[in-house]
Amino acid sequence: METITIIREAETLSRWSQIHQRAAKSVAVVPTMGYLHEGHLSLIRAARAQCDAVIVTDFVNPTQFGPNEDYAAYPRDEAMDIALCQAAGADVVFIPDVHTLYPNGQDAAWVDVKDLGDHLCGASRPGHFRGVATVVMKLLCISRADFAFFGQKDYQQLRVVQHMVHDFGLPCQIIGCPIVREPDGLAMSSRNVRLSQEERPSAIALSQGLAAAHQAFLNGERDARQLTDTAASLILPKPHAQIEYIAVADPETLEIFHHQIPNRAIMLLAVRVGNVRLIDNMLLE
Repeated sequence: METITIIREAETLSRWSQIHQRAAKSVAVVPTMGYLHEGHLSLIRAARAQCDAVIVTDFVNPTQFGPNEDYAAYPRDEAMDIALCQAAGADVVFIPDVHTLYPNGQDAAWVDVKDLGDHLCGASRPGHFRGVATVVMKLLCISRADFAFFGQKDYQQLRVVQHMVHDFGLPCQIIGCPIVREPDGLAMSSRNVRLSQEERPSAIALSQGLAAAHQAFLNGERDARQLTDTAASLILPKPHAQIEYIAVADPETLEIFHHQIPNRAIMLLAVRVGNVRLIDNMLLE
């Protein structure tokens, strides 16, 4: 196995991509905030299967964290990330510092995707999706990627990025990949390591609530309130869980349904389990 290449400078990464593209090779990027788990590795493997050259970005982006959120506490392990990227088949790990991605400061330039980023997670995390869109725009431009791979666990993020790429006419195709779950059903997240043993059963209730709502949908239920109540009924009794939102929305526009829903929708939720904010979703179809 060849040794993976570590790149920390933006200009170096751009040149690396240009060399491959001039040789008619496709370049993929997998943007991550590090502390990789099987969900991230599934994205790397999907990129490896589809593209000639694979870049993984490893950067905890400060601009998508609010003033009272867990930027400082967000888990980091660069050596582990590099080893996992190599094992999954990546060619490059791009590990910039904050100045590399924000050379003129974090408030110098922004990408703000309206509507899609203003509700659901955006309602309780003002500025979050502006930070996401800005850093993804930077990473796509620096990497010059032909394809970018994102997990569907962060479904609202995926739709914001797809909308941004379409609006700006960027020459990059955004690929959404399925949620990867732990054996107990919990959607994989770098934040899961912060759950205590006592909090874990409360976290598992997120996927259980989604599954119950999905079963009700399959049984013919089409009332949005009834479906959200079904999911909530499995989460609310848990001692460490506080529901931030549960919503049924259009999978494309993320317009929230309040009454009758069509035969295809998505349920999304955010729940705080202790001090850990978790999100999950499930297509209803």
